[in-house]
Amino acid sequence: MNETLHRRFPKITPEGLDDLRARIGVKIDKTVEPWCYEATRDNIRHYAHGIGDDNPLWCDPDYAKGTKFGDVIALPSFLFATSRIISGYVGGLSGVHAMWSGADWTWHKPIARNTEIRTEAYLKDLVEHDTRFAGRAIQQIYHVDFYDAKTGDALASADSWCFRTDRDHAREKGTKYSEARAREPRVYSQQELDRFYKYYEEEEVRGAQPRYWQDVTEGEPLPTMVKGPMTVTGFIAYAQGWGGLYIRANKLAWQLQQKHPGAGIKNRFGIPDCPERVHWEEEFALEVGAPGAYDYGPERCSWLTHQITNWMGDDGFLRQAKCQVRRHNPEGDVVLIDGTVVRKFVEDGRHLVEIRQQAVNQDQELSAIGSAIVELPTR
Repeated sequence: MNETLHRRFPKITPEGLDDLRARIGVKIDKTVEPWCYEATRDNIRHYAHGIGDDNPLWCDPDYAKGTKFGDVIALPSFLFATSRIISGYVGGLSGVHAMWSGADWTWHKPIARNTEIRTEAYLKDLVEHDTRFAGRAIQQIYHVDFYDAKTGDALASADSWCFRTDRDHAREKGTKYSEARAREPRVYSQQELDRFYKYYEEEEVRGAQPRYWQDVTEGEPLPTMVKGPMTVTGFIAYAQGWGGLYIRANKLAWQLQQKHPGAGIKNRFGIPDCPERVHWEEEFALEVGAPGAYDYGPERCSWLTHQITNWMGDDGFLRQAKCQVRRHNPEGDVVLIDGTVVRKFVEDGRHLVEIRQQAVNQDQELSAIGSAIVELPTR
């Protein structure tokens, strides 16, 4: 049997946790280089296409020229590409698996084309949990502030968190995915695929037609949004726009592994390769206790905000959004996202609606929950 199946991974230790606790609240002076420094036309479009979003406000300068912005702007979730810390690049506990599990965003202003972005970050908290996936887990929460590097204006702020887990325990004793791992691979009929593709055919981008606050009612549903069926190609498409955490080639991969040995886990050829390959390498995903190669957490958070921006239109503004990931979406899954307006209110002169979201897979297993606060135009 392949020797990689018998290896043991580093564990969470008291010493490692003590080191992490000493970092809480301390500004991170030198952060890893982001994938995108600037919200260029191409960077924005690549990120949008990475989540399957073809909104012309992000993707078509000719269309955007006729909006109040006068040019393309960045979709709210684009900021994931400007900070690897908000995207799950964690410090400490070398070799201990990290699963990105959620984010709580606040946006202050739209992100104009060619904005150069500066970030500040610090470790906010550590919370211990007992989980079905891997037993003991440490929730590692970071806070990041995003600024226009030239003007100093605040663009957004966010908390995001990863769960640090014992890979061996997850693989050998975790119960969360015992049923999923025992299932035969799902094979879709064309009829089943057509049923999901119907959602793509009917997907509406509100665009230039304003959605006025007065016309929204509490209890109103948002159109269901579908993502999938999941493929490794789709996961890689997201990484192309978002940049990934540890994806490097040749000399740059070697340099990263020299600095951070835990970022180079040997593959079946004995070659150190990044832990991020759980998203495209089935064998390694199973080693860490996942049900198979699976989607990215920031990707799923971006799907939830995609539903909101489609619904609110060009004149709406996404003020806040929160996403909590509840399970992996392995290759073959389909995700259906539903949302409901739960509150209308006015605050500081802004006309706002609160939306709650839930994402489930094709078997009605909970994939993620979310919420959003949207500012809408008024008559």
